[in-house]
Amino acid sequence: MLDRYRYWHLDAIVADLDTRRHEFGIAIENWHHDRNIGTVVRTANAFLAREVVIVGRRRWNRRGAMVTDRYQHVVHVETIAQLRAHAGDVPIVGVDNLPGSVPIETFALPRKVILLFGQESVGLTDEARAACAAVCSIAQYGSTRSINAGVAAGIAMHAWIRAHAALP
Repeated sequence: MLDRYRYWHLDAIVADLDTRRHEFGIAIENWHHDRNIGTVVRTANAFLAREVVIVGRRRWNRRGAMVTDRYQHVVHVETIAQLRAHAGDVPIVGVDNLPGSVPIETFALPRKVILLFGQESVGLTDEARAACAAVCSIAQYGSTRSINAGVAAGIAMHAWIRAHAALP
């Protein structure tokens, strides 16, 4: 599988991936130039997410994406209201360790969903929380207040995969 696309053109690779993309999307707030976005894009490509939506600043550090942003649909919207409009009838589920959040380990993630992540230091904004059908947390057992946003996105994507994807 590693060399499957070795001699393919970029547009042919994207077209092939589009035939197999999963029904979840990822959104991440980018108000303070979050460096985790590249990692989120790379992980979204690994799990074959439908798209990654960046909310806020258009500029982001592509280094962490390791060129996978060429193969992943990356959309930009300015506001949470635009994200809500972009989502249409697809529910948005936030991922943040806020009071009242439900454990992602026991939450039934919808098949069609946009998983929304906040910035590394501040988490989801109040506006983002209000746009969510639910907010899930990821169980933590150590002394840190939170885990890296890129890591949290990977855990949440894997939770969706475990619930909905067929094994390759």
